[in-house]
Amino acid sequence: MPQRITVLGSTGSIGTNTLDVIARHPDRFEVFALTGATQVDLMLRQCAQFKPRFAVMVQPDAAKQLQDRVRAEGLNVQVLSGAAALDEVSAHAEVDAVMAAIVGAAGLSPCLDAARSGKRLLLANKEALVVGAEVFLDAVKNGGATLLPIDSEHSAIFQSLPEDPATWDTRVAKIILTASGGPFRTRELASLKDVTPEQACAHPNWVMGRKISVDSATMMNKALEVIEARYLFGLPPERLEVVIHPQSIIHSMVQYRDNSVVAQLGTPDMRVPIAYGLSWPERMVSGADALDFHALSAMTFEALDDHGHPERFAGIHLAWHALRGPRGTTAVLNAANEIAVAAFLDRQIRFDQIHHLNLNCLSRMTFATPHHLDDLLDLDAQARAVAQDEIHRLALP
Repeated sequence: MPQRITVLGSTGSIGTNTLDVIARHPDRFEVFALTGATQVDLMLRQCAQFKPRFAVMVQPDAAKQLQDRVRAEGLNVQVLSGAAALDEVSAHAEVDAVMAAIVGAAGLSPCLDAARSGKRLLLANKEALVVGAEVFLDAVKNGGATLLPIDSEHSAIFQSLPEDPATWDTRVAKIILTASGGPFRTRELASLKDVTPEQACAHPNWVMGRKISVDSATMMNKALEVIEARYLFGLPPERLEVVIHPQSIIHSMVQYRDNSVVAQLGTPDMRVPIAYGLSWPERMVSGADALDFHALSAMTFEALDDHGHPERFAGIHLAWHALRGPRGTTAVLNAANEIAVAAFLDRQIRFDQIHHLNLNCLSRMTFATPHHLDDLLDLDAQARAVAQDEIHRLALP
Protein backbone atom coordinates (compact mmCIF):
# COMPACT_ATOMS: atom_id res chain seq x y z
CA MET A 1 0.00 0.00 0.00
CA PRO A 2 1.45 3.45 -0.90
CA GLN A 3 2.63 5.78 1.84
CA ARG A 4 0.23 8.70 2.25
CA ILE A 5 2.17 11.96 2.39
CA THR A 6 1.35 15.48 3.53
CA VAL A 7 3.70 18.06 2.02
CA LEU A 8 3.84 21.21 4.16
CA GLY A 9 5.10 24.02 1.95
CA SER A 10 4.55 22.25 -1.36
CA THR A 11 4.95 25.44 -3.41
CA GLY A 12 8.47 26.17 -2.07
CA SER A 13 11.73 24.75 -3.39
CA ILE A 14 11.83 21.76 -1.02
CA GLY A 15 8.15 21.08 -1.63
CA THR A 16 8.43 21.10 -5.41
CA ASN A 17 11.51 18.87 -5.27
CA THR A 18 9.64 16.49 -2.98
CA LEU A 19 6.79 16.24 -5.46
CA ASP A 20 9.30 15.66 -8.26
CA VAL A 21 10.68 12.65 -6.37
CA ILE A 22 7.20 11.38 -5.48
CA ALA A 23 6.12 11.60 -9.13
CA ARG A 24 8.90 9.15 -10.03
CA HIS A 25 7.45 6.53 -7.67
CA PRO A 26 3.64 6.52 -8.05
CA ASP A 27 3.48 2.96 -6.76
CA ARG A 28 5.16 3.91 -3.45
CA PHE A 29 3.56 7.25 -2.54
CA GLU A 30 0.17 8.92 -2.52
CA VAL A 31 -0.18 12.65 -1.84
CA PHE A 32 -2.75 13.17 0.90
CA ALA A 33 -2.43 16.95 1.39
CA LEU A 34 -0.55 19.91 -0.07
CA THR A 35 -0.10 23.26 1.67
CA GLY A 36 1.02 26.70 0.60
CA ALA A 37 0.61 30.35 1.43
CA THR A 38 -0.20 32.49 -1.62
CA GLN A 39 0.92 30.77 -4.86
CA VAL A 40 -2.50 29.82 -6.20
CA ASP A 41 -1.44 29.06 -9.79
CA LEU A 42 1.28 26.61 -8.73
CA MET A 43 -0.96 24.98 -6.12
CA LEU A 44 -3.67 24.47 -8.73
CA ARG A 45 -1.18 22.74 -11.05
CA GLN A 46 -0.01 20.53 -8.18
CA CYS A 47 -3.59 19.62 -7.31
CA ALA A 48 -4.30 18.70 -10.93
CA GLN A 49 -1.21 16.47 -11.10
CA PHE A 50 -1.25 14.78 -7.69
CA LYS A 51 -4.97 14.89 -6.82
CA PRO A 52 -4.60 15.29 -3.04
CA ARG A 53 -7.60 14.96 -0.75
CA PHE A 54 -6.80 18.35 0.84
CA ALA A 55 -5.13 21.56 -0.29
CA VAL A 56 -4.41 24.19 2.37
CA MET A 57 -3.75 27.85 1.63
CA VAL A 58 -2.79 29.72 4.79
CA GLN A 59 -3.95 33.06 3.42
CA PRO A 60 -7.80 33.23 3.25
CA ASP A 61 -7.89 35.21 0.00
CA ALA A 62 -5.62 32.69 -1.67
CA ALA A 63 -7.78 29.84 -0.36
CA LYS A 64 -10.91 31.45 -1.84
CA GLN A 65 -9.19 31.87 -5.22
CA LEU A 66 -8.00 28.26 -5.16
CA GLN A 67 -11.45 26.99 -4.19
CA ASP A 68 -13.06 28.80 -7.13
CA ARG A 69 -10.47 27.48 -9.58
CA VAL A 70 -10.59 23.92 -8.23
CA ARG A 71 -14.36 23.93 -8.81
CA ALA A 72 -13.94 25.38 -12.29
CA GLU A 73 -11.45 22.62 -13.15
CA GLY A 74 -13.70 19.92 -11.70
CA LEU A 75 -11.04 18.70 -9.28
CA ASN A 76 -12.09 16.61 -6.30
CA VAL A 77 -9.93 18.47 -3.77
CA GLN A 78 -11.12 19.93 -0.47
CA VAL A 79 -9.61 23.40 0.06
CA LEU A 80 -8.90 24.49 3.63
CA SER A 81 -7.63 27.79 5.00
CA GLY A 82 -5.60 29.03 7.96
CA ALA A 83 -2.85 27.86 10.27
CA ALA A 84 -5.12 25.39 12.10
CA ALA A 85 -5.62 23.51 8.85
CA LEU A 86 -1.86 22.88 8.69
CA ASP A 87 -2.10 21.11 12.04
CA GLU A 88 -5.12 19.12 10.84
CA VAL A 89 -3.47 17.69 7.71
CA SER A 90 -0.23 16.97 9.63
CA ALA A 91 -1.89 14.93 12.38
CA HIS A 92 -4.62 13.28 10.29
CA ALA A 93 -5.05 9.60 11.13
CA GLU A 94 -4.67 8.54 7.48
CA VAL A 95 -1.30 10.28 7.01
CA ASP A 96 1.84 8.13 7.19
CA ALA A 97 4.53 10.76 6.61
CA VAL A 98 4.85 14.54 6.69
CA MET A 99 7.37 16.56 4.72
CA ALA A 100 7.91 19.65 6.87
CA ALA A 101 9.13 22.29 4.43
CA ILE A 102 7.49 25.48 5.72
CA VAL A 103 10.15 28.13 6.21
CA GLY A 104 10.25 29.92 9.55
CA ALA A 105 8.59 29.60 12.94
CA ALA A 106 5.19 29.21 11.22
CA GLY A 107 6.11 25.57 10.62
CA LEU A 108 6.57 24.75 14.29
CA SER A 109 2.97 23.99 15.24
CA PRO A 110 2.24 21.46 12.45
CA CYS A 111 5.61 19.80 13.11
CA LEU A 112 4.67 19.39 16.77
CA ASP A 113 1.28 17.95 15.82
CA ALA A 114 2.89 15.48 13.39
CA ALA A 115 5.38 14.46 16.10
CA ARG A 116 2.67 13.99 18.74
CA SER A 117 0.72 11.86 16.25
CA GLY A 118 3.65 9.51 15.67
CA LYS A 119 4.22 10.30 12.01
CA ARG A 120 7.35 9.74 9.97
CA LEU A 121 8.49 13.36 10.05
CA LEU A 122 10.81 14.48 7.25
CA LEU A 123 12.28 17.63 8.71
CA ALA A 124 13.34 20.37 6.30
CA ASN A 125 12.16 23.09 8.68
CA LYS A 126 15.14 24.14 10.83
CA GLU A 127 12.95 26.12 13.17
CA ALA A 128 11.20 23.05 14.58
CA LEU A 129 14.44 22.22 16.38
CA VAL A 130 15.97 25.69 16.65
CA VAL A 131 12.78 27.15 18.15
CA GLY A 132 11.16 24.01 19.54
CA ALA A 133 14.34 22.43 20.95
CA GLU A 134 13.49 20.31 24.02
CA VAL A 135 9.74 20.88 23.61
CA PHE A 136 9.86 19.44 20.09
CA LEU A 137 12.12 16.52 21.04
CA ASP A 138 9.76 15.63 23.87
CA ALA A 139 6.87 15.54 21.38
CA VAL A 140 8.85 13.24 19.08
CA LYS A 141 9.70 10.88 21.95
CA ASN A 142 6.27 10.83 23.56
CA GLY A 143 4.44 10.47 20.23
CA GLY A 144 6.70 7.70 18.95
CA ALA A 145 7.46 9.66 15.78
CA THR A 146 10.32 8.85 13.41
CA LEU A 147 12.43 11.97 12.83
CA LEU A 148 14.45 12.08 9.60
CA PRO A 149 16.57 15.12 8.63
CA ILE A 150 16.17 16.51 5.10
CA ASP A 151 18.66 19.40 5.11
CA SER A 152 21.54 18.20 2.93
CA GLU A 153 24.05 18.62 5.77
CA HIS A 154 22.02 16.80 8.41
CA SER A 155 21.02 14.05 6.01
CA ALA A 156 24.71 13.61 5.21
CA ILE A 157 25.54 13.35 8.93
CA PHE A 158 22.69 10.90 9.49
CA GLN A 159 23.96 8.74 6.62
CA SER A 160 27.52 8.84 8.03
CA LEU A 161 26.69 8.00 11.66
CA PRO A 162 26.49 4.47 13.11
CA GLU A 163 23.07 2.88 12.70
CA ASP A 164 22.56 2.61 16.48
CA PRO A 165 22.03 6.07 18.03
CA ALA A 166 22.96 4.65 21.42
CA THR A 167 26.58 4.40 20.22
CA TRP A 168 26.92 7.91 18.81
CA ASP A 169 28.37 9.46 21.95
CA THR A 170 31.00 6.78 22.50
CA ARG A 171 32.02 6.11 18.88
CA VAL A 172 31.94 9.63 17.42
CA ALA A 173 34.60 12.27 18.14
CA LYS A 174 32.88 15.13 16.34
CA ILE A 175 30.48 16.13 13.60
CA ILE A 176 31.82 18.37 10.83
CA LEU A 177 29.28 20.43 8.90
CA THR A 178 30.45 21.81 5.58
CA ALA A 179 29.51 25.28 4.34
CA SER A 180 29.96 26.77 0.88
CA GLY A 181 30.84 30.17 2.33
CA GLY A 182 28.12 31.80 0.22
CA PRO A 183 28.62 34.43 -2.46
CA PHE A 184 30.79 36.77 -0.35
CA ARG A 185 33.43 34.36 0.92
CA THR A 186 36.30 36.35 -0.57
CA ARG A 187 34.67 39.74 -0.98
CA GLU A 188 36.36 42.76 0.60
CA LEU A 189 34.99 43.24 4.09
CA ALA A 190 34.59 46.97 3.68
CA SER A 191 32.26 46.43 0.73
CA LEU A 192 29.79 44.18 2.58
CA LYS A 193 27.82 47.26 3.64
CA ASP A 194 27.02 47.80 -0.05
CA VAL A 195 25.60 44.32 -0.70
CA THR A 196 22.15 44.42 -2.31
CA PRO A 197 19.34 41.90 -1.74
CA GLU A 198 19.76 40.72 -5.33
CA GLN A 199 23.45 39.97 -4.78
CA ALA A 200 22.78 38.20 -1.48
CA CYS A 201 20.16 35.96 -3.11
CA ALA A 202 22.51 34.81 -5.90
CA HIS A 203 23.96 31.66 -4.28
CA PRO A 204 26.82 30.11 -6.27
CA ASN A 205 25.75 26.46 -5.81
CA TRP A 206 22.14 26.11 -4.67
CA VAL A 207 18.78 27.39 -5.92
CA MET A 208 16.89 28.47 -2.79
CA GLY A 209 14.29 30.90 -1.52
CA ARG A 210 15.25 34.49 -0.73
CA LYS A 211 15.34 34.16 3.05
CA ILE A 212 17.50 31.01 3.01
CA SER A 213 19.79 32.56 0.40
CA VAL A 214 20.43 35.59 2.62
CA ASP A 215 21.07 33.26 5.56
CA SER A 216 23.64 31.47 3.44
CA ALA A 217 25.32 34.76 2.57
CA THR A 218 25.58 35.76 6.25
CA MET A 219 26.32 32.15 7.32
CA MET A 220 23.38 32.35 9.71
CA ASN A 221 22.02 29.26 7.97
CA LYS A 222 25.07 27.40 9.25
CA ALA A 223 24.53 28.77 12.76
CA LEU A 224 20.98 27.41 12.68
CA GLU A 225 22.29 24.10 11.33
CA VAL A 226 24.79 23.81 14.19
CA ILE A 227 21.90 24.28 16.63
CA GLU A 228 19.80 21.77 14.71
CA ALA A 229 22.66 19.23 14.75
CA ARG A 230 23.01 19.65 18.50
CA TYR A 231 19.39 18.60 19.04
CA LEU A 232 19.20 16.01 16.25
CA PHE A 233 22.29 14.04 17.17
CA GLY A 234 22.74 14.79 20.86
CA LEU A 235 26.45 15.64 20.85
CA PRO A 236 27.56 18.63 22.96
CA PRO A 237 28.25 21.93 21.12
CA GLU A 238 32.03 21.62 21.50
CA ARG A 239 31.92 18.47 19.35
CA LEU A 240 30.29 20.31 16.43
CA GLU A 241 32.57 21.95 13.88
CA VAL A 242 32.10 23.90 10.64
CA VAL A 243 34.52 23.93 7.72
CA ILE A 244 34.25 25.96 4.52
CA HIS A 245 33.98 23.76 1.42
CA PRO A 246 33.14 26.04 -1.53
CA GLN A 247 32.32 23.26 -4.02
CA SER A 248 29.43 21.80 -1.94
CA ILE A 249 30.30 18.23 -2.98
CA ILE A 250 30.95 16.85 0.50
CA HIS A 251 27.75 17.67 2.35
CA SER A 252 29.05 16.91 5.84
CA MET A 253 31.29 14.46 7.71
CA VAL A 254 31.59 12.44 10.90
CA GLN A 255 34.96 11.98 12.57
CA TYR A 256 35.17 8.85 14.71
CA ARG A 257 37.21 8.18 17.85
CA ASP A 258 39.96 6.49 15.83
CA ASN A 259 40.17 9.69 13.68
CA SER A 260 38.74 8.01 10.60
CA VAL A 261 36.25 10.23 8.77
CA VAL A 262 33.07 9.14 7.01
CA ALA A 263 31.66 11.68 4.53
CA GLN A 264 28.62 11.79 2.27
CA LEU A 265 29.22 13.15 -1.23
CA GLY A 266 26.87 14.01 -4.07
CA THR A 267 25.78 16.62 -6.55
CA PRO A 268 24.20 19.70 -4.89
CA ASP A 269 20.62 18.54 -5.55
CA MET A 270 18.03 18.47 -2.75
CA ARG A 271 16.27 15.51 -4.34
CA VAL A 272 19.01 13.24 -2.95
CA PRO A 273 18.30 13.83 0.78
CA ILE A 274 14.56 14.03 0.03
CA ALA A 275 14.58 10.62 -1.66
CA TYR A 276 16.64 9.18 1.20
CA GLY A 277 14.17 10.48 3.77
CA LEU A 278 11.17 9.21 1.84
CA SER A 279 12.61 5.72 1.31
CA TRP A 280 14.65 5.23 4.52
CA PRO A 281 16.04 2.75 5.41
CA GLU A 282 16.00 1.83 1.72
CA ARG A 283 17.29 3.92 -1.17
CA MET A 284 15.48 4.78 -4.38
CA VAL A 285 15.96 6.80 -7.57
CA SER A 286 15.99 10.55 -6.82
CA GLY A 287 16.28 12.07 -10.31
CA ALA A 288 19.55 13.80 -9.41
CA ASP A 289 22.58 13.54 -11.67
CA ALA A 290 25.28 11.10 -10.61
CA LEU A 291 28.51 12.58 -9.32
CA ASP A 292 31.11 12.53 -12.11
CA PHE A 293 34.49 12.31 -10.41
CA HIS A 294 36.31 12.79 -13.70
CA ALA A 295 34.66 16.17 -14.20
CA LEU A 296 35.23 17.43 -10.65
CA SER A 297 37.57 20.31 -10.03
CA ALA A 298 39.76 20.20 -6.94
CA MET A 299 37.90 20.09 -3.64
CA THR A 300 39.15 22.67 -1.17
CA PHE A 301 38.60 23.35 2.51
CA GLU A 302 39.10 26.47 4.62
CA ALA A 303 38.69 27.38 8.27
CA LEU A 304 36.01 29.93 9.08
CA ASP A 305 38.62 32.67 9.49
CA ASP A 306 41.07 31.38 6.86
CA HIS A 307 41.30 34.82 5.30
CA GLY A 308 42.29 36.41 8.60
CA HIS A 309 38.92 38.10 9.13
CA PRO A 310 36.77 36.17 11.62
CA GLU A 311 34.22 38.99 11.48
CA ARG A 312 33.30 37.95 7.90
CA PHE A 313 31.24 35.08 9.31
CA ALA A 314 30.56 36.55 12.74
CA GLY A 315 26.97 35.34 12.71
CA ILE A 316 27.89 31.68 12.82
CA HIS A 317 29.48 32.04 16.26
CA LEU A 318 26.06 33.00 17.62
CA ALA A 319 25.17 29.29 17.39
CA TRP A 320 27.50 28.31 20.21
CA HIS A 321 26.61 31.52 22.08
CA ALA A 322 22.91 30.61 21.93
CA LEU A 323 23.49 26.97 22.88
CA ARG A 324 25.36 28.10 26.00
CA GLY A 325 22.49 30.42 26.95
CA PRO A 326 19.35 29.57 28.93
CA ARG A 327 16.69 27.36 27.38
CA GLY A 328 14.86 29.39 24.74
CA THR A 329 17.88 31.42 23.57
CA THR A 330 18.00 29.62 20.23
CA ALA A 331 14.35 30.59 19.64
CA VAL A 332 15.25 34.24 20.29
CA LEU A 333 18.10 34.06 17.78
CA ASN A 334 15.85 32.56 15.12
CA ALA A 335 13.12 35.18 15.58
CA ALA A 336 15.59 38.07 15.53
CA ASN A 337 17.20 36.76 12.37
CA GLU A 338 13.87 36.36 10.56
CA ILE A 339 13.07 40.00 11.29
CA ALA A 340 16.57 41.14 10.36
CA VAL A 341 16.58 39.33 7.02
CA ALA A 342 13.11 40.65 6.14
CA ALA A 343 14.28 44.18 6.95
CA PHE A 344 17.35 43.75 4.74
CA LEU A 345 15.26 42.39 1.85
CA ASP A 346 12.98 45.42 2.28
CA ARG A 347 16.07 47.65 2.21
CA GLN A 348 15.44 48.95 5.74
CA ILE A 349 18.87 47.91 7.03
CA ARG A 350 22.22 47.09 5.44
CA PHE A 351 23.56 43.59 4.92
CA ASP A 352 26.31 44.10 7.49
CA GLN A 353 23.75 45.20 10.09
CA ILE A 354 21.97 41.82 10.17
CA HIS A 355 24.51 40.37 12.59
CA HIS A 356 24.44 43.45 14.83
CA LEU A 357 20.64 43.27 15.07
CA ASN A 358 20.78 39.58 16.03
CA LEU A 359 23.49 40.15 18.62
CA ASN A 360 21.71 43.16 20.13
CA CYS A 361 18.47 41.23 20.40
CA LEU A 362 20.18 38.36 22.23
CA SER A 363 21.78 40.86 24.62
CA ARG A 364 18.50 42.65 25.42
CA MET A 365 16.19 39.67 25.94
CA THR A 366 15.24 38.26 29.32
CA PHE A 367 12.60 35.56 29.52
CA ALA A 368 11.18 32.61 31.42
CA THR A 369 12.04 29.06 30.43
CA PRO A 370 9.59 27.80 27.74
CA HIS A 371 7.87 24.46 28.41
CA HIS A 372 4.98 24.44 25.92
CA LEU A 373 4.13 25.65 22.43
CA ASP A 374 2.39 28.74 23.80
CA ASP A 375 5.56 29.61 25.75
CA LEU A 376 7.61 29.32 22.58
CA LEU A 377 5.18 31.45 20.60
CA ASP A 378 5.20 34.11 23.32
CA LEU A 379 9.00 34.10 23.34
CA ASP A 380 9.05 34.33 19.55
CA ALA A 381 6.71 37.34 19.67
CA GLN A 382 8.83 39.05 22.35
CA ALA A 383 11.99 38.57 20.32
CA ARG A 384 10.36 39.91 17.16
CA ALA A 385 9.22 43.03 19.03
CA VAL A 386 12.74 43.66 20.32
CA ALA A 387 14.13 43.05 16.82
CA GLN A 388 11.68 45.55 15.32
CA ASP A 389 12.85 48.10 17.89
CA GLU A 390 16.43 47.42 16.83
CA ILE A 391 15.47 48.07 13.22
CA HIS A 392 14.31 51.56 14.20
CA ARG A 393 17.70 52.12 15.81
CA LEU A 394 19.61 50.85 12.76
CA ALA A 395 17.24 51.95 9.98
CA LEU A 396 18.76 53.61 6.98
CA PRO A 397 17.94 57.26 6.36
